[in-house]
Amino acid sequence: MRLTVSEKQEIIHLVTRSEIGVNRTLREIGINKSTFYNWYHAYSENGVEGLFPTKRASNRQWNSIPQEQKNLVVKLALEYPDLSSRELAYKVTDEQQIFLSESSVYRILKSRGLITAPAHIFLSAGNEFTDKTGFVHQMW
Repeated sequence: MRLTVSEKQEIIHLVTRSEIGVNRTLREIGINKSTFYNWYHAYSENGVEGLFPTKRASNRQWNSIPQEQKNLVVKLALEYPDLSSRELAYKVTDEQQIFLSESSVYRILKSRGLITAPAHIFLSAGNEFTDKTGFVHQMW
């Protein structure tokens, strides 16, 4: 549950003026102690402005692969076209000290159009067996 700036400020004033102690007051309100102290520190440093929610510096997910590393994988794939995605992942890990999985390398190359679908040979099934059995378990 997100609290507004005024609610955070009211909680800070309530806890600091409480006669029963910080821990007990926070327990009764249902606010985590570390959350309160984060608010209190921000309030004491920047006043009411410190209680406003902060914008994150980047919209990048924590586990996304940076664009520079993706470009490096593509560059190496173009330099060594005979390597599979597994071998390319090992090469990147061993030589560049960039730890990428085989599946990540495959996804990067596939998104850039460097992986083509293998040519499949489709066989059609017959309507019945050509060599019919004469008794049970004759095929085995």
